[in-house]
Amino acid sequence: MIRIGFLYSRLRVEEKLLLEELERRPDLEVVRINDGERCFDISRPPAEVDAAFERSISYSRGLYISRIFEAHGIPVVNPSAVAERCGDKYVTSQILVRERIPTPRVLMAFDEESALAAVEAAGYPCVLKPVVGSWGRLLARVDNREMAEAVIEHKVSLGVQHQVFYVQEYVDKPGRDIRAFVMGDEPICAIYRSSENWITNTARGGVATNCPLTPELSDICQRTAQAVGGGLLAIDLFETADGLTVNEVNHTMEFRNSIAATGVDIPARMVDYVVETANRAMNFSNADFANLQTQARAR
Repeated sequence: MIRIGFLYSRLRVEEKLLLEELERRPDLEVVRINDGERCFDISRPPAEVDAAFERSISYSRGLYISRIFEAHGIPVVNPSAVAERCGDKYVTSQILVRERIPTPRVLMAFDEESALAAVEAAGYPCVLKPVVGSWGRLLARVDNREMAEAVIEHKVSLGVQHQVFYVQEYVDKPGRDIRAFVMGDEPICAIYRSSENWITNTARGGVATNCPLTPELSDICQRTAQAVGGGLLAIDLFETADGLTVNEVNHTMEFRNSIAATGVDIPARMVDYVVETANRAMNFSNADFANLQTQARAR
């Protein structure tokens, strides 16, 4: 019997689908761990499990609890090293640039004057994003200097967390973008997210339809997954005149609107990957696994 710790904040549609898949398998025992209902003694494992499946809504909660599991030799899907690379947009962008994977130009700034200079250098329109965040929240398309001054002033008023300015080149996408789902480093399916709004997230009303896994799409997704360390990932891409470009990589992705559109049983494939991870770890000693985690963080 394999024991899987299921770490969550609240049971959204995705978490319910994943739990149903986990609990229907006779060789698995599921231990539910709500990230807000208990404290964690770092000298002890958070739970006696063979692997942890991290589905926290909070990036910081999921990251730190994952680290506690890993400190005790328990593998986490996705590992904390992968979460760090995907959960911070600057870190993701820097990795993509380093690996020469096409991605929109990004400028960073840290006070009002330099932020305005970064916007001017990026050109209008451009996009201001929080370095940590999801669902298209607190994104701002900036079309002119007057708007830039207003948005930057507003972000400064929100506090220290918003005074790291991530300024991204605006990509004029054709009313849609692409989200591709990757298991390990293997793309398994993809959707177009279409919307009249420039923000195409399905959480914000974007409509999902099937997107074929072309050789170009599969190749850039595989290279991106390898660059961030692999795992269960959703890669968001834009279509441009020069080919595909990677916008973001998500490590605790939503998929409720993608199952019917693609015909792929995404939660079943995710659980397969978690079980494979647990099986691999059970063949290693705790010391061996700790060494693997150290190597992963150093990549």
